[in-house]
Amino acid sequence: MPVTIKDVARESGVNTSTVSRALNNVYGVNHDTRKHVLEVATRLKYRTNQVARGLVTGRSQTIGLVVSDIRNPFFAEVARGAEDAAHRAGRDLVLCNSDLKAGKQMDYFDSLLAKRVDGIVMNSVAVLSRAQQDQLWAAGVPIVLLNRSSVYRHLSSVLGDNLEGGQIAGNYLIDLGHTKVGHITGPRAHGNLTDRAKGFLKAFHDRGLPEPDVIYGEHTFAGGYESANQLLGPDRRITAIFAGNDVLAFGCIRTAIEKGIRIPDDLSIVGFDNVEISQITSPPLTTIDQPKYEIGKAAIEMLLNMIAKDGVREPEHRVIGVRLIERQSCRRVSGSAGPNRKDREAFDDGRPPLGPAEPKRKHSGSR
Repeated sequence: MPVTIKDVARESGVNTSTVSRALNNVYGVNHDTRKHVLEVATRLKYRTNQVARGLVTGRSQTIGLVVSDIRNPFFAEVARGAEDAAHRAGRDLVLCNSDLKAGKQMDYFDSLLAKRVDGIVMNSVAVLSRAQQDQLWAAGVPIVLLNRSSVYRHLSSVLGDNLEGGQIAGNYLIDLGHTKVGHITGPRAHGNLTDRAKGFLKAFHDRGLPEPDVIYGEHTFAGGYESANQLLGPDRRITAIFAGNDVLAFGCIRTAIEKGIRIPDDLSIVGFDNVEISQITSPPLTTIDQPKYEIGKAAIEMLLNMIAKDGVREPEHRVIGVRLIERQSCRRVSGSAGPNRKDREAFDDGRPPLGPAEPKRKHSGSR
């Protein structure tokens, strides 16, 4: 049987309310009594019953984190930042995977509420309907939308600057001489990927260049593989691809390998996220970095701030700056790529492919 607070009180020779105040460092217990109670509790190996304590205080010391898929390296790094921030604050973190299913996402939301969590950080897998927004708000607990735009003005949010990241990617490829470019991305309704696409297309529009082809699909490795197959057919004319996230870029690289298309000689690729694996692909992936750990950390800090204000839910919207990480998956060109390796001469300007470089900062900082 676990040791109870009554056992500690009996062994200490004081009442249970004194034990409770001593263990919780509450005013009203003298130093010697507090020390004695703590020594007894330690000797008996007493552990605080957080469930019972939560029923009394209304706080479970637990935070829920709902992400789309922890297998995506982006969310693994975000979750680590969130977990570290929660641990430093003495909170437990409950991780839930929605598996990209809106229904499962809301099921977990209800389950976390039933567990009396103090707040929820949530990466919505799809655009929230008005009814779902109302459901989140009516729950009465602090909520921070993770990696989602601030279109839901009454719900707090934290995310990277997706629009600017897309523009950085577009201008980078244009500066390398790429004018026939494709973009592979996720579903049209995916807010972050949509903003990245908007920024990317804006870069070409602002510089008077033809709008790149856009392929919509699933924002997964398989989705990148399938979308790249559409762009890299036998009659392909594109010289570069911007992928909406690094996982899509990895799928694109797989397609290129199978088709005998060399990167960056035949095709340049830019990703988005800068997950750790992007450093060890062959070649290492040029990508837009958003500080994933900091995003997770910031989301928890925002949530804790609301909790400390007794659940006052004044919304806060934080956009964290992004930057270009230049590696070896892109090269400079002077013309258009053809359908196969023979056509390299049509755009090879005689310069060697880009080699390793220090991260190239286009934009940094939080705002």
